Amino acid sequence: MTDISQTSLQPPLALVLGATGGVGGALAKALLKRGYRVRAMHRRPKQQSSAHPVYEWVGGDAMCAADVLAAAQGASVIVHGVNPPGYQNWGELVLPMIDNTIAAARAVGARILMPGTIYNFGPETFPLLSEESPQRPQTIKGRIRVELEQRLERAANEGVPVIILRAGDFFGPDAGNNWFAQAMVQPGKPVRFVLDPGRRGVGHAWAYLPDVAETFMRLLDAAHALPRFARFHMNGFFDHDGVRMAEAIGRAIGRPEIFTLGFPWTLAGLARPFVPFLKELHEMRYLWRETIRLDNSRLVAFLGEEPHTPVDIAVQTTLRSLGCLSGHSAAAAEPVPLSQGVRR
Repeated sequence: MTDISQTSLQPPLALVLGATGGVGGALAKALLKRGYRVRAMHRRPKQQSSAHPVYEWVGGDAMCAADVLAAAQGASVIVHGVNPPGYQNWGELVLPMIDNTIAAARAVGARILMPGTIYNFGPETFPLLSEESPQRPQTIKGRIRVELEQRLERAANEGVPVIILRAGDFFGPDAGNNWFAQAMVQPGKPVRFVLDPGRRGVGHAWAYLPDVAETFMRLLDAAHALPRFARFHMNGFFDHDGVRMAEAIGRAIGRPEIFTLGFPWTLAGLARPFVPFLKELHEMRYLWRETIRLDNSRLVAFLGEEPHTPVDIAVQTTLRSLGCLSGHSAAAAEPVPLSQGVRR
């Protein structure tokens, strides 16, 4: 009788870099539900293990190649969900981190999953972005992201499989480092008004993190049919006139006519020389001043549909997770199955 090793009976292993972040956390949850063992790397693994005991936590720094390689041992998937906090130090951190992920994936034979951004594109490609739209960004962060994807494409040509899924601005439960949670509402406080970075009449692309994670999982399920370098765009929730997200927030708290203020871009611009974060933030202003939508035709052609949670459920779930809904401010919202809504 043939011996079967204990290792061969174990479920597949996924390493998630950035499991405490928005997209990394959503992907870690989705991978666990898909039957993967999830290993997460963090500088303080003991602290994270108490908060998220379902994952296997290991110590390490995404800037250290040896740490990433050690954490990747046995993994068939590596989620690259790490980004410098607060938009800062991209030039020093972003490219070394992706190089470390690529090196680890090459060494262990893993597939890389990475969320893409719209920073890669300049205004000449707006309003509709496809996977083939030219990437000629006007910002430093955009040029870094273009180089990052080029490095992934080169790695794929050398044998490292890659899936990039590009989406709009993220929002979702347990995710605080995004425009929704850091500008539009104040986490931990009831919503009394909405601070909107966009312009009325200007469309904006949003992406609900559980939908992003589910889309990644469906692509991963069908990875055998993908090219070695696969890049897709999600439509997500497209706010076609720039007011639909604020209206959804109003409905979630039972105040459809919620008061909306414009983001103080002029003040942020004046403060740029004194506050580095505002300088980095102000650089991305152009993404809110022109309509931007992502063409998901390739994704729908491959999967047959795009996973889509109705926006009212998505917004209410997000607000509740941020501590912005009191017990009586809205009816309890349970996430609905993704199959109840499909974005084509």
